[in-house]
Amino acid sequence: MGVWGKAISGAEDLVAAGLAAPGDLAALAPVLASYKMRITPEMVQASASAGVARQFVPRPEELERRPEELTDPIGDGAHSPAPGLTHRYPDRVILAVTHACEVYCRFCFRREVVGQSAALPEAELAAALDYIARTPAVTEVILTGGDPLSLSARRLGEVMRRLAAIPHVGVLRLHSRVPVVAPERMTQEMIAALQVGRPVYLVVHTNHAEEIGAAAEAALGRLADAGVALLSQSVLLRGVNDDPATLAALFRRLVALRVKPYYLHHCDLAPGTSHFRTTIGEGQALMQALRGRISGLCLPSYVLDIPGGFGKVPVAPPHVVEAGPGLYEVTDWQGGRHLYRDPERDQAAALAPARNSMP
Repeated sequence: MGVWGKAISGAEDLVAAGLAAPGDLAALAPVLASYKMRITPEMVQASASAGVARQFVPRPEELERRPEELTDPIGDGAHSPAPGLTHRYPDRVILAVTHACEVYCRFCFRREVVGQSAALPEAELAAALDYIARTPAVTEVILTGGDPLSLSARRLGEVMRRLAAIPHVGVLRLHSRVPVVAPERMTQEMIAALQVGRPVYLVVHTNHAEEIGAAAEAALGRLADAGVALLSQSVLLRGVNDDPATLAALFRRLVALRVKPYYLHHCDLAPGTSHFRTTIGEGQALMQALRGRISGLCLPSYVLDIPGGFGKVPVAPPHVVEAGPGLYEVTDWQGGRHLYRDPERDQAAALAPARNSMP
């Protein structure tokens, strides 16, 4: 596959890296015209694993948009009091400090907007910080994007210090793929940018154990040694990690690296992602297969972001209750009720991976 010194972003690069065949170029051109591609050298190497490659290498299926898919599947825009800011729950806000990422995941729920611009402009950042400062109910700020750790250490440190200066903001949380996909960015300067006199939680996004190489292990170790609390989030993805052995290997690997598995997300209704989506029943069967076979430390919460911006809920009664074949009634945190329908798949086939053996 070769050794790559920089991220790849074009179809010809995919061919040169052995991740696509020359005959694929015509089919990939319209996909890349619609959705950004960027694969770091670390992930080019890791893409020798099919479970890793499927997350980052474009596929023609991405242009197949189903009626239930949404441009803004988790409803960021419906709860945005200022550009870059989402205030869905009373005590916490999401601040999208950039639209740039080190890699562009093919299943991303913000795939319509990521890559369009870089850092949040100063005027918009100032407006978001002003909203937080005059909203004392907000005690936690979650930095996302894009990927907040794609910012320079100087820029990130400035944002962190300005947030830490707001008296009622007690916790800062960042969601990032960087420690795994671009571990070289986790320099001492970047880690120092996270140390601002407030508890800092870093939620590392990773979906497959083969993503986590030696450099990522070292980066996570530096973060843990610096006192940054490490959690993880993963997305349940068909053909990537939808079997108990693969999930168990990932969660055990994370715990061994001092990272607590936090969330396993049901794949969102982003445009062109139906080939990644499992059924609710499949996800529940996977969690059942894991329970008792791996430590409770290794088990994340399996959650569904209710389409339309109503928040996330555990995929279990009373929050999610089967209302018919492939149909579920979902109750949000405010008591509102919504219907969620599985993708059209053979239900017996959907459950088959959960029956696979695991250590």
